[in-house]
Order: sequence, then C-alpha cells, then structure tokens
Amino acid sequence: MKTEFTDLQMQDPAIQRSNSILRSCVHCGFCTATCPTYQVLGDELDSPRGRIYLIKEMLETGRKPDAKTVGHIDRCLGCLACMSTCPSGVNYMHLVDHARKYIEENYQRPLSERALRWMLARILPYPMRFRVALLGAKMAGPFARIIPDKRLRAMVAMVPKQIPPVSRNDDPQSFAPKVARKKRVALMTGCAQKALDTDINDATIRLLTRLGCEVVVAKGQGCCGALTHHMGKQSESHAAAAANINAWVSEMDGDGLDAIVINTSGCGTTIKDYGNMFAGNPLEANAKRVAAIAKDVSEVLKDLDLAQGGAPEMTVAYHAACSLQHGQQVKSAPKDLLKRVGFTVVEPKDSHLCCGSAGTYNLMQPEISAQLKERKITTLMAKNPDVIAAGNIGCMMQIGSAAGIPVVHTVELLDWATGGPRPPKMDVDHTAHKIPNLR
Repeated sequence: MKTEFTDLQMQDPAIQRSNSILRSCVHCGFCTATCPTYQVLGDELDSPRGRIYLIKEMLETGRKPDAKTVGHIDRCLGCLACMSTCPSGVNYMHLVDHARKYIEENYQRPLSERALRWMLARILPYPMRFRVALLGAKMAGPFARIIPDKRLRAMVAMVPKQIPPVSRNDDPQSFAPKVARKKRVALMTGCAQKALDTDINDATIRLLTRLGCEVVVAKGQGCCGALTHHMGKQSESHAAAAANINAWVSEMDGDGLDAIVINTSGCGTTIKDYGNMFAGNPLEANAKRVAAIAKDVSEVLKDLDLAQGGAPEMTVAYHAACSLQHGQQVKSAPKDLLKRVGFTVVEPKDSHLCCGSAGTYNLMQPEISAQLKERKITTLMAKNPDVIAAGNIGCMMQIGSAAGIPVVHTVELLDWATGGPRPPKMDVDHTAHKIPNLR
C-alpha cells in the first residue's frame, strides 16, 4: 500500500510504526473472509481492509476523525482473526490501537457515549467497584425490558445469577508447591474476573501447586490495562500496566520467576505486548522482560507432568477465545491438555470466529454482539457437548448467558480431572438461559 506521510509526520514514532504496517498491506482481501463484522454487516468498511483504508486516510491528513470513520473503527471487535489469515503479516492490532488512541484524543463523542465509556473505564478494572455495580445491575434486572438505552439493557442482561464472594486467594501471598518445586510463577489474578468468577484463580492455584509450582500473587498488581487500552485511553492503560510491570519485576529481581501465568487470554494478549506499548518509554526494558516470560496457563501446563487419564466420561466443546488463538497464536495446547486427562474434545464449525464478547464490545455494540453470540452457541451446541470449555472470562460470560449447559474454564476441568473438586458451575441449572430454537 502506498502511503504519503510528510517528513514532519514521520518524525513521530507512532506514525513510523503505522506507516510500516500500512505499507505491508497488499489489498488482497483475505482478511474479509474471516472478519466477523464483515460477515454480519457485509460492508467493506466494516472489514479489516476497509478499516485500514480509513485509518490511512485519517492519519495521513491529520484531520479530526469524522463520525463515519469512528463508527466503522468502533465496530471492530479486535478479534485479530485477520492477523491469522493475512499472508503479508500486517500487524492490524498495532494499527487499530494507534487509530483508537488518535480518535480518543481528537474526536468529541456524543455526551451519552462519553459518559458510558467513562463509567466502564472507572468500574470494570476495579474489582470492588465492579462488585457494587453488579449488585446494582442485579437489582435492576426485573426492569431490564423497560430500560430505554440498549447498551444499559445489555449490561443488566450480562449480570450472572450469583455474584461469588471475594476469594482471599487473590490477596498478595505465596502458595507453596505440593511436591518438589519445579517452577516459581506469578499468577495474574485479573480484575473483572475476580468479581465475576473466583473459581478460576482458585482452580489455577490448586492445579499449579499440585504440579510443583510455587505460585506468587505479587503485591501491587491489578488490571492489565487492556480494557482502557482498547478504548484508546493511553494514560490510564499505561498506568495500570506500569503497576504490573513494577510488581512483577520486583519478584523477578527478588526470588526470580520462571513465568507470569495468565488465565484470562484477553489479558495475556496485552501483557505479551507490553514491550510495544512502552516503546520509547523509560519502562521499555522492564516491559520487555515481563512480556518475555508472560504465558497463558495452558503454555505453562504443557511443560509440567500432567497425569494422563482421570477425567470422567464427558464430551467437552472447546471454544477457542480469539485473544488466545489469534492474539497469542496458542491453538493446540488447551485441547491437547483436555485430551491428555481423558476428556473427549470437540470443536464447533467456524471455530476461528468471535463469540462477540471482545472485552467491552458486547456492552458497546450489543446488537452485533448478540448475532455473533447466537451463531457461536448454535455451532457449539451442534456438537452435543456435556460442557463448554474456554480460556477467557469474557467468552465464558458471553456464551454462558445463553448456552443452556455449563461453561467452565479449561483449568477447572484439568483441576477436576487431576484431583480437584468438581467445578461448581457443573451443578447449576443453566436451562433458563438457553437461546430459543437451538438445534
């Protein structure tokens, strides 16, 4: 792709990076075949190729973004399926990150949208605030149908039936291995996940310590910064990321770390990109150190001596979270682990397509998200599974809100198969949340 940035513009490192990305695009259009929003909307400008043209024109002219351009970029899920498909290696993730930051700094959104984004940025990354918000939304549940704003309705609809109590396992501390120590790892406990589903971190700690890991919850860590990063709010996302970097580097320079374990793949994609986020920043060197040892929990588990067999006879439909299969290119490890412990693993048709969760997307774009959710659940249920497994809390909430069967984290099943308790979600009646007319 030909670009025409001026010499003055090219002095900006962000423009230099985006220029290089733009020039790598060859207009082939392979990305349109795997773009969920293009499949739903059928508009070229709602495909990666179309958005690349819009971003190029916006950045080259240096103009204030218009509502049309912002609308098409806002409708991007950030699922990164286009990056798995692209034969030219276009780093669409970094390009759309730049576009979102540019829009945030140069576009005046309508007041209602600014208020919504402000609220999400100040609630979701903070577990206790989020818990309070969930309780309020749960009280509003009976009145959901009369809430005029469709996005507020979507927020109320996503509230789980039960809000779990705080898990003290998420407090800063160290968990000793149950056998001879093989690794010392830090567990990223997350933010929204700590409010929505405390079983995931509890299962992760049990499983890792059973397999010989000392598990550290570092003091000072918090939200990875992804939620605000994807809104283009750089100062907020960088502040959150910097706190994590400092917390983990302190552990690395102290007793050492073999890995930073992440069991929320949306966080993992961002943490593994900290080096790029902090390019040119004084924290760049430490950001790269953190990114270099950041691993999805499945990447860590595949290197440990996970016992074969042990699982009950059960068919597990594996949902591949976009942030894991596209963002991190971790595709086989979770399925291989589930098979190793004895589960029968099946995958849905079009497993590369997004479920519509995508961070805050299901709250910001509820209509598109709902179409993608129904498509995903239909393909999952066509496999007649006993349970659905995923590696990302957002996907679990999205699919679990209407699947009609249990949706659990991969580590919960692995923990169960190797001596841990049966996942509590397996014993909850999910039929009330089933999407009508599923086959």
